[in-house]
Amino acid sequence: MQNKVVHTLARAFVAKGFAALRFNFRGVGQSEGKFDEGEGEVQDALAAVRMMGDRFGAAKPWLAGFSFGAAIAIHAAGEVRPSGLVSVAPAISRVSKRMGEQPDCPWLIVQGDEDELVAVADTIAFVNELDPGPELQIFDGTEHFFHGKLVRLRHAVEAFIDAQ
Repeated sequence: MQNKVVHTLARAFVAKGFAALRFNFRGVGQSEGKFDEGEGEVQDALAAVRMMGDRFGAAKPWLAGFSFGAAIAIHAAGEVRPSGLVSVAPAISRVSKRMGEQPDCPWLIVQGDEDELVAVADTIAFVNELDPGPELQIFDGTEHFFHGKLVRLRHAVEAFIDAQ
């Protein structure tokens, strides 16, 4: 929740007029519970979507996430049917093993070509298996935490939102 990439995603959505919620999954920080191999974490995301819908109205939300959170957002999108989805450096190993149908919404994946945690080749292979597949933007000279690339990331997300 306190990660600079997560903050950047939230800022991009707020700049485009959305309400944004950053939250910790179960067992992270002061959150109750313990890690549940992604199953319970999808439920956490769905609960957050419901809470935002109750608070701000029933409009179809956008989902976004970074790394593990991106993988969870992809899975939650299958149930939520969002207006759009943004996945930054998604934990592909957690997505590809469990994903049913691909999300049926505009979808952007942003990946660094020097990511030390999520291999760019794995992300490309994952995207190539999908039809029609998400938009994939690969940032040159960029590692997992997008050091020095946050402004570029924010602009990419804002442009993607504008294009929808």
